[in-house]
Amino acid sequence: MRSTTRRNFIKVSAAAGGALGLGLRSAASATEKAAKPLRILILGGTGFTGPFQVRYALERGHKVTVFNRGKTHPGETPKEVEQLIGDRNGQLDALKNRKWDVVIDNPTMLPAWVRDAAQILKGNVERYVFISTISVFADTSKPGVDESAPLAKYTGADPMKETRDTVIASKFALYGPLKALSEQEAEKWFPKQTLVIRPGLIVGPRDETDRFSYWPVRLDRGGEVMAPGDPSDPVQIIDGRDLAEWVIRMVEQRETGIYNATGPAKELGIGRMLDTIKSANKSNATLTWVNADFLEAQKVAPWSDMPVWIPPRGEEAGGARISIQRALAKGLTFRPLVDTARDTLAWFKSQPAERQAKLKAGLTRERESEVLAAWHRQAK
Repeated sequence: MRSTTRRNFIKVSAAAGGALGLGLRSAASATEKAAKPLRILILGGTGFTGPFQVRYALERGHKVTVFNRGKTHPGETPKEVEQLIGDRNGQLDALKNRKWDVVIDNPTMLPAWVRDAAQILKGNVERYVFISTISVFADTSKPGVDESAPLAKYTGADPMKETRDTVIASKFALYGPLKALSEQEAEKWFPKQTLVIRPGLIVGPRDETDRFSYWPVRLDRGGEVMAPGDPSDPVQIIDGRDLAEWVIRMVEQRETGIYNATGPAKELGIGRMLDTIKSANKSNATLTWVNADFLEAQKVAPWSDMPVWIPPRGEEAGGARISIQRALAKGLTFRPLVDTARDTLAWFKSQPAERQAKLKAGLTRERESEVLAAWHRQAK
């Protein structure tokens, strides 16, 4: 069975020792100015990583314009930023007769969106940055998948007629193939001027999916916590701030080509990840490790019910061992995991009570208790 967990869901203690040796940030401070100020157009810019791009670009001395519907987090855009109102679904007039050095396309999942924007921006921007996803890969059954690996194939009637609704209706089965076609559409319109970034699981403050937040929140609540699989099972994540800042630095360096962008720099097991989160937030929770076979029998799904984790076997054996060597060579760095864990929990606790009441990913406490009880019964 092709995964209906990670591939579809994604499409939707460091302290003294230096953050577990996970590849700490060594990039230039945000207070340093770029060598050359750029005019940057960001399509989106108000969701998860967009505001981090905006802030970092401003700190580096760039002039920033954002284009969006003005409906997500209205009023948050810094006053120094020019905001253009429109919609990727045919309302693009605000982009006409304008020039920028580079455009960063954050929210696109449809090749038609790339085509329509490119028809207006062609000749008016020098470079196109497309934020894609590792879900474009056709096969992650083996570790070490790099940028040259085959991509998922679209098998529908006409990709240019697909919509956000059809992607959702497909339970995101169309997401990877359409992202792959969107990459190709960007390169078609901006040959040798396109930078494609393929993030893995993006985590940290502002993540509304709770795909990582589940763990800082659940561990902070204490008690017995069900941990999936084996502590050595690999996981890959990237803090949205690290991703956003690296994208801006890549823009400054005029980079093109394709780069996988997840982390950390060295392999991280889920046991170490959870222990680091516990330590970062001074949690007194206890972990009970439940193996993958038992979880499968209990219909506890990887990635969605047990966020971040994928059992390293079968069709997803390499899903958390994606190669990021090209990105590391171009300066992709990572802040300590303790910082991500603390900041994520602090952000979550700053949300309204109704938002905190129900996590959007992971098991409910009731379901977790049921599975743990079953695990303890069979262990007797």
